[in-house]
Amino acid sequence: MILGEIIPVIFGIRPEFILFALTLLGVALFHRYTLIVALSGLASILLFQFIFIPEFNLSEHMFGHVPFTDQILDKEMRVGEWGVLLNLLGLLIGFAILSRHFEESKVPEYLPDLLPNDWKGPLVLLIAVFVLSSFLDNIAAALIGGTIAIVVFNRKVHIGYIAAIVAASNAGGSGSVIGDTTTTLMWIEGVNPFNVFHAYIAAFSALAFFSIFASLQQHKYQPIQKDANPNIHIDWVRLGIVFLILLLTIATNVYFDFPALGVWVAIIISSFIRKTDWAEAKNSISGAVFLVALVSCASLMPVNELPAASWQTAFSLGFVSSVFDNIPLTKLALEQNGYDWGMLAYAVGFGGSMIWFGSSAGVAITSKFHEARSVGSWLKSGWHIAVAYVIGFFVLLFFLGWEPEVIEKKNNSAHKKPVTEQLTTEPAN
Repeated sequence: MILGEIIPVIFGIRPEFILFALTLLGVALFHRYTLIVALSGLASILLFQFIFIPEFNLSEHMFGHVPFTDQILDKEMRVGEWGVLLNLLGLLIGFAILSRHFEESKVPEYLPDLLPNDWKGPLVLLIAVFVLSSFLDNIAAALIGGTIAIVVFNRKVHIGYIAAIVAASNAGGSGSVIGDTTTTLMWIEGVNPFNVFHAYIAAFSALAFFSIFASLQQHKYQPIQKDANPNIHIDWVRLGIVFLILLLTIATNVYFDFPALGVWVAIIISSFIRKTDWAEAKNSISGAVFLVALVSCASLMPVNELPAASWQTAFSLGFVSSVFDNIPLTKLALEQNGYDWGMLAYAVGFGGSMIWFGSSAGVAITSKFHEARSVGSWLKSGWHIAVAYVIGFFVLLFFLGWEPEVIEKKNNSAHKKPVTEQLTTEPAN
């Protein structure tokens, strides 16, 4: 069967979807070779589109296209993928250096005295990751939580608890427009920050469930260390570097929608103050390239629209987000309009926690815990994440219901208005 007399389809399915599905299956089965699988999948999708879609333009896909016309303000400007991919790559590698600075500050080695000695110790740590992610990028929050876990659990961290750290970071960012890339994207496109805040009803409910089971798993596997090393001296300069990186990350995220810029400006400045462990950056490159390859595959999928906006669609997108990058999903939802943005933020944000490569935080943390790069082990040990997602979603639905909002998006032109000047319409009936 031929689509448009050019593009072949298999049982009514575009081959790009089949190739992407095979890529995800390969990642799940061959977790020791995830980078090779992801790059091979990307190459196969690109090759297919070059051969069967003559109008496909890789340069336009990557760098965008502005129509050259006198009526440019009335035309659509296609924004390329380069910004998202470069930002993601910079954050993953940059935050690996941040976590190394934090580790070398010796602060994690003091924390056993601050955390409870029983199963409530890992519980408090998950809550701390949740709170951190509300104003930091979820990648940074997950890596800081993972760094602390390595120290306080003597490098023996249960896979279920690793999944919980990722889930806590994704949940914490779901209701904050500076805590997650998807919520920031909503803000930029005109969603009022207060209209995603109610995602925390679902996020808190999910945290209350999975954090208890994950903490009990970790306590049984490896209890928290009872005593900190009394001879450790905190390197306050390195701790200051950590805060500088985080501060510039937030600033460039708010003002330039490019948090990676702040990360690397701070890293370069700090390299003149304290020695930077560039080997840590080198070790994180493969994981960063892997996720960029998966995001690139997702962006090449011929998805032109989502099902009609409804709570059922939002609920389904949470599961889709576990294998399909949440940034393209959020873009599609914004184009379609009429969603409950807080519910959607929770679904696509927290939903990615169900599989290790479903979110950038999951990919980042597995650079420290290679054993977690197994879909089977993640699903088996982190079963409480999927259950928590369902619980959180329906708690939100029960208390607030479906509250869709049609936003008046700013014009996609070279003359964009500041976020503060964007207006929203009344909620749709």
